Order: sequence, then C-alpha cells, then structure tokens
Amino acid sequence: MRKEQFMNAYHFTFCGTICHALPSGALYLPEHSVLCVSDLHLGKSDRIARRSGIMLPPYEVQETLQKLESDIGATAPDCVICLGDSFDDLDAAASLAEDMRLWLTRLQAGKRWVWIEGNHDPGPVDLGGTHLNEVQVAKLTLRHIATGARDEISGHYHPKHRVTGRSRPAFLYDQERLIMPAYGAYTGGLSSQSADLRRLFSEPLIAIMTGHKAIPVPVR
Repeated sequence: MRKEQFMNAYHFTFCGTICHALPSGALYLPEHSVLCVSDLHLGKSDRIARRSGIMLPPYEVQETLQKLESDIGATAPDCVICLGDSFDDLDAAASLAEDMRLWLTRLQAGKRWVWIEGNHDPGPVDLGGTHLNEVQVAKLTLRHIATGARDEISGHYHPKHRVTGRSRPAFLYDQERLIMPAYGAYTGGLSSQSADLRRLFSEPLIAIMTGHKAIPVPVR
C-alpha cells in the first residue's frame, strides 16, 4: 500500500483477520490481497432520469471509478470484491457508457473480480468477473445484506456516523460483524443510531469515519 494511504488508513483486526479501512470507504485485507468495496450504485443518475425525468449531473460513474482506480493502484490487490448494489439497477448496468465499460475492463485486468448479488442488481452483469451470492475469504463471509451471522462483512445499509455536528460515511463493526459504508458518489446514508443498524450489533460498537483520514470512534 502506498505510504499516504497506509498512514491515513485505520488498521485493526476483525475476527482474526488484519484489516485496513481506507479513508475512501474501501476495505483492504492484506493477508489475502483482497480489496472490498460496497454499494457503488453506478448509473444512479441514469436510473433517476429514466424513472422520473429528473436530470442529475452525469459524473457519478466517473467519480466512483476514479476513486476505485486510486484504491486499486494503492493496494495492488489480487482480488476485488464488490459487495452488491454495484449498479443502481440492471438497466443501469446494461446502459453504462462505452468509455466507462472500458474503464471497468482495465480495472479488472489481471485480477479476480467478484460481483456480489445485491437487492438493486440481483442478476449477473455482462461486465467481466464472477457473479456470486456471497464469497468466503478465510473464515470471513462477505455478502450484501447482514444476516446476523458471526464473521460477516456486508454492505447495504450505507452507515453514517455523526460527531460534533458532522456526519460521514462510516464502517461499523463489533466483535462479530462489520458493515461497510457506501462507496458510490451518489449515495445517501443511514445513521449509526438507527434501530435497523443497532439491532445487528452488540457492545462495544466502533464506527470508522471516512474522509481525509479513517478515524475510529465509539458508538454510544
């Protein structure tokens, strides 16, 4: 990992596995050379325009892929796992601009690439890689929606945490499970204090806030 990303990441051990939470919202597992990202929601502006006629600036795919390219360059993973809702719907995946498709192809080159099934993109996409419901990395199970099982990494909820009036996308984890923040540029978030999230965790619960630097704070 590049020195700047290493210094700004938060390094911790989860369920016996060394983890680096990157400021971008990606998770790197150095022992396994795996980079995980969740909830890219590529094509959200396309989906909103298609369903409502509301036009948003069409730069979210480019912004998200730029961030992903930077994290791949910094960590040089053998495997990239996208934990579901990589596309805002299957039509968004099919209508991805050709230059963005080529960009994804370049990012995939020489790597194992896994698309985990999400509730927004339940079917396989014609964009290279492997489409799975879940994947195992050592003792960890990676899936889109948390089941409450032990040794689990998931996404879906887009957790955010607020400190001194500022809310940021955040990883949430306790001793048994970890939920990743949304990685995509056009994604909202769910408060770490919400009942839907709190019911999944026990104490102590830690939020790792993203931004310029990944910073762990207790959730009280």
